[in-house]
Amino acid sequence: MTAMEIWLLERAEPLYKIYPWKALLRAGSRGCAETDYGQNLMQKMMMSYDSEPKEYARLAGFGYRMLAEAIKADLPYRISCPALLICGEKDKAGSAKSYNKKWHQREGLPLKWIKNAGHNSNTDQPDEVNRLIEEFISEADRKGMSG
Repeated sequence: MTAMEIWLLERAEPLYKIYPWKALLRAGSRGCAETDYGQNLMQKMMMSYDSEPKEYARLAGFGYRMLAEAIKADLPYRISCPALLICGEKDKAGSAKSYNKKWHQREGLPLKWIKNAGHNSNTDQPDEVNRLIEEFISEADRKGMSG
């Protein structure tokens, strides 16, 4: 992750607070999902903060700050159980696609790309994501793998 990306993550809350709420709703729903269904789910979640958009900014900002802190700590995060990376082919959220590719290459974790899906690939293509998860769990059970 670049220094600029970390800097932006650490400052998401004030940026979200000055972003016009209706524009943030559009950007949030379109930026996270490709299908109408996925975009509507994201908008519905965000609309639960319609009376308090500053609370949405606070919660989102907190999450982004925690992510920035974890990245800056640069700890050796080792996953000791079976894991599967799932990423939408049209994921536009930050550098998620790039990070998934690097994680897959560096750690050897399986990576599955979801066609016609964005960042919230499980809302864009729920049947495909569920199928991949079920196959992954069945394979792990068959091999006797556990955490």
